[in-house]
Amino acid sequence: MGSSSSFSSSSSSKLLFRQLFEKESSTFTYLLADVSHPDKPALLIDPVDKTVDRDLKLIDELGLKLIYAMNTHVHADHVTGTGLLKTKLPGVKSVISKASGSKADMFLEPGDKVSIGDIYLEVRATPGHTAGCVTYVTGEEADQPQPRMAFTGDAVLIRGCGRTDFQGGSSDQLYESVHSQASIFTLPKDTLIYPAHDYKGFEVSTVGEEMQHNPRLTKDKETFKTIMSNLNLSYPKMIDVAVPANMVCGLQDVPSQAN
Repeated sequence: MGSSSSFSSSSSSKLLFRQLFEKESSTFTYLLADVSHPDKPALLIDPVDKTVDRDLKLIDELGLKLIYAMNTHVHADHVTGTGLLKTKLPGVKSVISKASGSKADMFLEPGDKVSIGDIYLEVRATPGHTAGCVTYVTGEEADQPQPRMAFTGDAVLIRGCGRTDFQGGSSDQLYESVHSQASIFTLPKDTLIYPAHDYKGFEVSTVGEEMQHNPRLTKDKETFKTIMSNLNLSYPKMIDVAVPANMVCGLQDVPSQAN
């Protein structure tokens, strides 16, 4: 899958956007680039090790320069592609939240901005699925892509949310992350939601849609916590491989290049 979205504003003409899919873990990887800039700088959000070659081929075909390989959190269902990307494309910087406790070249805190050319992503802390989850949101200014885009990781899925029963997860914290000030549901209702996964064939939603139709996050907090504590989900099959690898940028046996 490699789809692009249409935007209503001409300011978005500088944004090249691709949504890519890894079918084994049902993971979305997102490619963003500023094609109005001479270097066509680009970033990847939530790359997967198994699809690194696909991603690099696309980046090469489109004439882009990959600057950042970013994760929304330490994933438990797949090994991140950031480590492989760094070995295959020297100069690429791995990026994750400081709260994740993982190794990377750049550590982000709430309010930080990551820029590619004249396009930037703002960092919002959205813990609850894991303690270090963040959401990356495009800027609100008129010269930024409109409508805004929120890359929510596992905090908000389309008509769902990530589990909260491991990796320092907390249903109470996840509810606050979605509903509190400077969170996800306080964004404009036409903000496009792009999650880290989908298991039912959906690709994109909006803040307004999820505020109205999300069967978990539309409930009050206590009901939400009851729902989350009764999911009875199986132990993630990849967690014992993925989490240790992802804590060191996806390459356990290569010396860390972290700052």
